[in-house]
Amino acid sequence: MRLTKSTDIALRIAMRLAVLDEGSNPTTREVAEAVGVPYTHAAKVVSRLQHLGVVEARRGHGGGLSLTSAGRTGSLGPLLRELEGVGDVVGCEDDPPCPLRAACRLRGALRTAQEAFFATLDPLSIGDLVAAPTGPVLLGLTTRPGPGTGPDRDTRPSA
Repeated sequence: MRLTKSTDIALRIAMRLAVLDEGSNPTTREVAEAVGVPYTHAAKVVSRLQHLGVVEARRGHGGGLSLTSAGRTGSLGPLLRELEGVGDVVGCEDDPPCPLRAACRLRGALRTAQEAFFATLDPLSIGDLVAAPTGPVLLGLTTRPGPGTGPDRDTRPSA
């Protein structure tokens, strides 16, 4: 099983926010640059994480992103179920539909395997993921200079 790009980005963003000092509140652009993802993708993911109560995003002076306490301590299993959706792993109902779908045992076996995958993440939280050695690596990530960064950049958060 492979996670969608959106879920991968969501986990990277949440992990980055989990290791930052309280009150640092980076912008979406800064976090996107630090974890190596395009800003447009990060902005969509941050919106979704905000909707799920994982990230708080504030605009204006003193704004930016922060991980909520629920985002830090909540179970990864339900978060990934929500981000990934719990659809079929294979395209039984695609167009054209699989001719075996009425009598296939693979679909059920894959659904069971998918749930086992999520269940292994149930006892873990974002906080668990950023323990050493991951946390120090996340802290070492810096935003890369580029257009709109550096000392002359607009300092308004893009959260």
